[in-house]
Amino acid sequence: MTKRKTEKIRFFKKSMEKSQKGLYNMIIEVGELDHRAINEALRGTDREVTLSGCMGQRFICAGMSSGNVEVCGIPGNALGAYLNGAHITVRGNAQDAVGDTMNAGTIVIHGNVGDAVGYAMRGGRIFVKGDAGYRAGIHMKAYREKIPVLVIGGKTGSFLGEYQAGGVIVVLGLSKDTRRIVGNFPCTGMHGGKMILRSDCRDLVFPNQVTARPATPEDLAEIQGYVAEYCALFKETEADVLRSPFTVITPDSKNPYKRLYVAN
Repeated sequence: MTKRKTEKIRFFKKSMEKSQKGLYNMIIEVGELDHRAINEALRGTDREVTLSGCMGQRFICAGMSSGNVEVCGIPGNALGAYLNGAHITVRGNAQDAVGDTMNAGTIVIHGNVGDAVGYAMRGGRIFVKGDAGYRAGIHMKAYREKIPVLVIGGKTGSFLGEYQAGGVIVVLGLSKDTRRIVGNFPCTGMHGGKMILRSDCRDLVFPNQVTARPATPEDLAEIQGYVAEYCALFKETEADVLRSPFTVITPDSKNPYKRLYVAN
């Protein structure tokens, strides 16, 4: 470890001591620190923490169970992986695999995200102001009272909800560009959960194993809380967002590709 990194870590430890005495909340100048040093600093305090100058460090907040962390800059892959109850806010964009296998907590992205946001997500909520890349919500699942929620305010790339097994995916399509709300092959292998798209989806092709239908008032009532939270976070008008056709997609079978496999 370089002398500069060592000095920064010592500074953070002194900052944590003052923070725990109630003098101020922590501000960490991330700089050249790797994720190990950052997460060590986060685990050492129960105060709100701001990570300033983040430049692609991976695995930030991995496995955290409590606390509030604000990230200024661009976090790298697997932000909030295995998150178990903490609250993360990113004041900008984030890279791939945000919320990988998260179990509880909240992640708020004030920008765009890369591929595989919410990968294998099994609880908690993710709110993305802008667009998402490929395979958003892949392998999402739910168990008993744990129902993960992924809300994307913009548009997404191909393979949205691939192999979705549970939870709720909402895509609002608020981006100003002329792309379709979702890329190619949405819901491929979907066998659980629900997807709600703010579109009539006439320009989309869904697999035969799912059903796409116009949303009913009951469907909209189900997602109204998620939309309201999104609008409060990102200063949108709830009535304007809901004043649009929505499409609900659900699977027709729990094992849509059973015929492709040999029986044991």
